[in-house]
This record gives sequence, structure tokens and C-alpha cells, in this order.
Amino acid sequence: MTRFFLRRLLLTVPVLLGVATLVFSLIHLVPGDPVQAMLGDSATPQDIADLRGRLGLDRPLYVQYAAFLKGVGTGNLGTSLRTNQPVTAAIAERLPATFELAFAAMFVATAIAIPLGIIAAVGAGTRVDYAATTAALLGISIPNFWLGPLMAIVFSVTLGWLPVSGRGTLAHLVLPAMTLGAPLAAVLARMTRASVIEELRELYVLAARARGVSPARAVLHHAFRNSLIPIVTVLGLQFGAVLTGAVITETIFAWPGVGRLLIQSISFRDYPLVQGCILLIAVTYVGMNLMTDLAYGFLDPRIRFD
Repeated sequence: MTRFFLRRLLLTVPVLLGVATLVFSLIHLVPGDPVQAMLGDSATPQDIADLRGRLGLDRPLYVQYAAFLKGVGTGNLGTSLRTNQPVTAAIAERLPATFELAFAAMFVATAIAIPLGIIAAVGAGTRVDYAATTAALLGISIPNFWLGPLMAIVFSVTLGWLPVSGRGTLAHLVLPAMTLGAPLAAVLARMTRASVIEELRELYVLAARARGVSPARAVLHHAFRNSLIPIVTVLGLQFGAVLTGAVITETIFAWPGVGRLLIQSISFRDYPLVQGCILLIAVTYVGMNLMTDLAYGFLDPRIRFD
């Protein structure tokens, strides 16, 4: 298992290097002068030269790239231009809120999708299956930038059941988590249904039923357990998508997370903070892919000995 883990870990090194390179390139590929964009059209040439020197943009590109990689390796991502606060400290303040929302959205999606997918698979071809499939298609089709305001209007403005924005209590978490988790629940439910149906057709399930195993145990202990590989794949990949979707959801509900910080940083043209937020999201996505690969090894021993 150690060899399997090290092999997967080494495979992420070039990916992380590519991510860091891409993030560094963003500020240099954007049309126009970033320093001019930060200071505005009324800035004097002296002000522009001073800020360019303070940011290190007057140095050769390869020197800037080496300094950026060194900073990433040591956890130093620079200083916010707007608040003069270290980028890592600014992100660390918002990170708990983002992960709280992400895990809540994953919990909502799993709690809805797994039972719905299993029920649809057991009743394949029935009205229950058609209803579950229709609900899943509806969930996939509704974008969170439309679902979020709709839920806020219904449950906050009209009914007055839940707060519309902010963070502090469990009630504040409900609407953002539902908005972020609903599309994931739709994808996960369809994947669960397809995987369980495929396993239910296997001979070992029929053999278990012939031995007198109850239908519920045959589905949950045998079919569902062996269908976890594609389900775990979706969960792992969608966690990164949840962080990306959190940018919109956090903005809608004024949730004080990294996504909202990213939007605010773009508005103020705070490029070091923009780079730090994007790098965090990208690295988290790569990290979740690595954890998904490792989960394969635990769920199916044939993979780690391949």
C-alpha cells in the first residue's frame, strides 16, 4: 500500500507544477498593464514605476517565475495590495467558511442522491424510477446562479423561514448548502442508479438471493458495496467542482468564504490575492483527485496491486 501511495503522490508533482505555472501566467497573459489597471488612468509615471518595483514586475520574467515558485513552496504568496495583509493569512481567515459550506453541500448531495439512486435502481422501469430520473435531470439543468436567488426569494423573503445572507448559525448554512448540493445530488443519483443496476445483473447477486439472502441485504451489502468505485469517483471530482461553484454561491448569499474573497479581489484588481485564491482552488482539486485514487486502493485491492 505504501508503494501505491508513493506512486500516486509522485504523479501529482508535475500536475501541481503545471497548476502553479498556469496561475503565475494569468497575470502576464491578461491584456493590458496590471499596474496601470490597479492605479487607474490618473496615475503618474513615477507612481507606476514605484508600484512595478514594489511588486517585482520590473524584473525579468524568469526571475519572477522562480521567486513565485519559491514563495509557493514556502507558503509565501505575497501581500494583498488592498489590505497589506499576507495572502496566506487572508485566505486562512476565509478557508473554514468555504470548507464548511463545501462539506455541508456534499452531505446534502449524498443524503439525497444515494437513497434516491438505490431506490431508482431497485425499481428500474417503474414510476418511481421515472420520477427519480426526472428529478435528477431537473437538478442538473438548473444552474446554481438561478437556483440560489429563487430559494432566497421563496424561503427567506416570502416565507421568512431562513436568513438570506451571512454566516453564524446552522440556519444560515441551509440555503447555500442546498443551492450548491442540488446539482451534485442530481449527478450522483444518476451515477448511483446506473452502477447499482449494473451490479444487480451480476451472477453473484443472483447467487446471494438463491442462498436466501434478503433483498435489502443483497442490494446494500453486495450490489451497492461493489458499485462504490464510480460513485467515489464522482464524489472526489465533484468536490473540486463544489469549490468552483462556491464562488457564485458565496457571492449570492454573502457567505464569507474564499469564493467571495476571490470575487472581491478581482473587483479591486488585487492580483496577488487573486492568484492565491485560484491556486488554492486548483491545488484542492488536485488533492481530491489524489485522495480519490487512494480510495480506489482501499475499495478494490486489485487496483493497488496492478
